[in-house]
Amino acid sequence: MEVSAVNSVQSAIQTVGGKTLGKQDFLNLLIKQLGYQDPLNPMDSTQFTSQLTQFSSLEQLSNINTTLNDVLSFQHSMQNASVANLIGRTVKVPGDGTYLGSTADIGYELSGDAATVEISVYDGSGNLVVAKKLGAQSKGENKFVWDGKDTQGNQMPEGNYTFEIQAKDVSGNDVSTAANSTGKVTGVVFEDGVTYLVLDSGRNINLSEIEAIQ
Repeated sequence: MEVSAVNSVQSAIQTVGGKTLGKQDFLNLLIKQLGYQDPLNPMDSTQFTSQLTQFSSLEQLSNINTTLNDVLSFQHSMQNASVANLIGRTVKVPGDGTYLGSTADIGYELSGDAATVEISVYDGSGNLVVAKKLGAQSKGENKFVWDGKDTQGNQMPEGNYTFEIQAKDVSGNDVSTAANSTGKVTGVVFEDGVTYLVLDSGRNINLSEIEAIQ
């Protein structure tokens, strides 16, 4: 009985019994087909040429894929080498977290001019540490430097804190805000093929999260 022809590249790479057929499997099938064809009714030359063309296309796609993988590996190695230069630099990232050393930088962007801005700082357990009421602030990027003291004037321990920004305009309407913070890069880690920067707060950030390098 004649073996059915393989009619497309898709059939050559289909999954059979949990195994994905590749170019070698495709070639083996083609050879088997030639070996078992009926001598009195040989394969049509047009069909045979079509299958050879499909095999050639599959081979080329495989080679292109290998080349692209090599290029990606090179890009990754170059990226990993370049990000090492960020160690010791300060970067700005989105988020409502900040790290208190002697002081802590709290950044935020206002969607419009604000008549009043209030900043609330919380410890790792979510307890309110201090609330600071600021005066009028302009639209755009703003920064507040927290001295690390609580409401009673006690110096808080070094570590990670979160903050919340509330802003209102002259009419008492809310002004939307986007929080950000800065941190010093202390190291680089690689997880599952992804490069992360380690900040002095202990937070790992993706390169795409960086808004500015200072």
